[in-house]
Amino acid sequence: MPKPTVLISGVSGFIAKHCAVEMLNCGYGVRGTVRSLKRADEVRASIARHADVARLDFAPADLDADAGWDAAVAGCAHVLHVASPFPAAEPKDEQDLIRPAVQGTLRVLRAASAAGVQRLVQTSSMVAVMYGHAHGRTAPFTEVDWTVVDAPGLTAYAKSKTLAERAGREFMKNDRSGMHYSTVNPGLVLGPALDRDIGTSAQIIQMFLKGKYPGTPRLKIPCVDVRDVARMHRLALEVDAPSFGRYLGVADPLWLIEIARAIRDNLGDAGRKAPNRELPDWLVRIVAIFDFAARQAAPDLGKNFVIDNSLTRRTLGMEFIPARDSAVAMARSLIELKLV
Repeated sequence: MPKPTVLISGVSGFIAKHCAVEMLNCGYGVRGTVRSLKRADEVRASIARHADVARLDFAPADLDADAGWDAAVAGCAHVLHVASPFPAAEPKDEQDLIRPAVQGTLRVLRAASAAGVQRLVQTSSMVAVMYGHAHGRTAPFTEVDWTVVDAPGLTAYAKSKTLAERAGREFMKNDRSGMHYSTVNPGLVLGPALDRDIGTSAQIIQMFLKGKYPGTPRLKIPCVDVRDVARMHRLALEVDAPSFGRYLGVADPLWLIEIARAIRDNLGDAGRKAPNRELPDWLVRIVAIFDFAARQAAPDLGKNFVIDNSLTRRTLGMEFIPARDSAVAMARSLIELKLV
């Protein structure tokens, strides 16, 4: 018997396209939301290289508007709410990011609840888990930890993901539809790009390959493969576990220099421009005066993030792809797509 149809919001995104491939290859139908149906053919073509798209269709819907969501979710048994704004730079007004993240989540949840959706998985992030805590913290971060949204220096993006997940959980506490709810919280998402429309994490690898950075900041980041993130979304729909699960998508926390060296060590001449040294903290802090990316990095220089997601691994039965392999896979895909 064919499996039911799953709505994937923001299906044109990096994670969402991989989710569509995962769901289609496992027998589900997929309806993806796009802000404009003009993008449907492009997205279909990308997914078609990796899955049978006979049961793929599209619906127009925007996180900033009520229109379209009831029609998009109609006839869908499950929802993967993946869509969320991700800026290239810090917005002048943080509400330009927070508002669509929070209100968009509530729009999707309201439509799903009214339509009798069985299960909804919200894509959150590790940025909703581990920021705003003491720099010297040594205790591992787990599924029960939350980012402190009023901590100084917190980015608008971290606030948006934290507040959107909080809003989703608060909505579900009062929901009476019986819909099962959970979140997937991935770290830095690596792994192969499916097309030339790449995300922010891929841009980091792209810059490594192009030799744009003389060195890396002393930053440690929890990493995960996009294929594992897609699998986590499917498993969260299928697992026999209570509602309100929170699943941390982390294979390994890696220092940025470890990512760069994995690329150098595995790609031969193609990886020769990747950085091979760390920048001193004082230099990064000086650059942060003028540069947004460095300013984001500065508060976490040298912080040794430790993640314990053993509960997630047990509940979903996850064995994660090693993060170094994911970095190399992403780099290879960018080369194959002629983006370097």
